[in-house]
Amino acid sequence: MKTLLPLIFGLLTLGIFAQDASYDITFTSTWSQSTHPHTSGSLPGNAHWSNLVGAIHDDNITFVEMGEMASPGVEDVAELGSNNVFFNEVNQAITEGTALEALDGGAISTSSGQVTLTNVTLTQEFSHISLLSMIAPSPDWIIAVSSVNLLDDTGNWRDEIVIDLFPYDAGTDDGVDYTSGNSNTNPAQPISSLQGVMPFSQEKMGTITFSLAEVLSTPSITEKFSVDLFPNPATDKITVSTAEATSHEITFFSVLGQEVMSIFSNKENTTMDISSLASGVYLIKVASGDQSITQKLVIR
Repeated sequence: MKTLLPLIFGLLTLGIFAQDASYDITFTSTWSQSTHPHTSGSLPGNAHWSNLVGAIHDDNITFVEMGEMASPGVEDVAELGSNNVFFNEVNQAITEGTALEALDGGAISTSSGQVTLTNVTLTQEFSHISLLSMIAPSPDWIIAVSSVNLLDDTGNWRDEIVIDLFPYDAGTDDGVDYTSGNSNTNPAQPISSLQGVMPFSQEKMGTITFSLAEVLSTPSITEKFSVDLFPNPATDKITVSTAEATSHEITFFSVLGQEVMSIFSNKENTTMDISSLASGVYLIKVASGDQSITQKLVIR
C-alpha cells in the first residue's frame, strides 16, 4: 500500500471560490533550569524535544486530549519520541475521511529553542490541528495542543492564535524524574497535567503560535480557461483536459510546495502516468499564458 502524503494547497469545486488557508506554526520552548528548577541544579545534559508531530483534521476525531487515554501512537511519542505508530493512526483517519494530513515538524536539539512548520494548509472541512512533542528525556511526558480550530464562529480564518504550553503525563509510565527507568503504568491512566508537579514548576514550557500566512482562493470554473481531471480519484493514470488545444504546463505540487512532476502539452487531452506517485492528494496547476487553474487530485 502506498504511503499517504500530506494534502494540498487549494480546492476548486462547482464554480465556487475555495477559501482554504495557509498557516505558519511555531513552537517556541522556554524550558530551562531557571523556569523549571531541578533539585540536581541542572536539567539533563541531553534535554531536548522530539519532532513536533500532529494532524490536520475535522471535529469528528481526537488524537490527543487531557483526561483521555493515550493511543498507542501517543504513547510511542511520549515514551520514545517515535512517530511511526502515531502517523499510522493519522493515515487511518485520512482513509476514514476524518483527517486531511499528518504534520511532521523538526526537533529541537536543546531544552529551549524554536521550530516552525510553514505553509500548513487547511480547508473549511478540515480546520482543526492537533500537535505534540516528547519532553526528552522523560518517562512519558509531552506538550500537546488538541483540536485547535483555526476557523472562528463566523467561518473566517483566525489571524493568530497563541497557546501557552504546559507539561502532560501520558499515563503510560510510572517514572517520576527525567531519567527514571522504564516502569509501565498498569493499568494505564488518562493523560494528566504535570503543571507544578516535580520536576516542573507552575511556569509554562513554551508557546505554540498559529499565524495566518494567506487565504487561498482558486479561480472559478466559469472563466474561459477551464480544466478537468479524470478519473479523480485516480490510481495509475490521469487525463488533464483543457477547453482548447492550447500550449500549457501541468505541474503537480505537494502541500509543502514541492514540485513532484511537470510536463508541457499542446493537446486538449493529456494523459499522464502517475504510478510513481504515492497515495494522497496533490495540487495540480495548469498554466497557459497569463491564466492558471489549480485543482485537487486524489491518488489512491
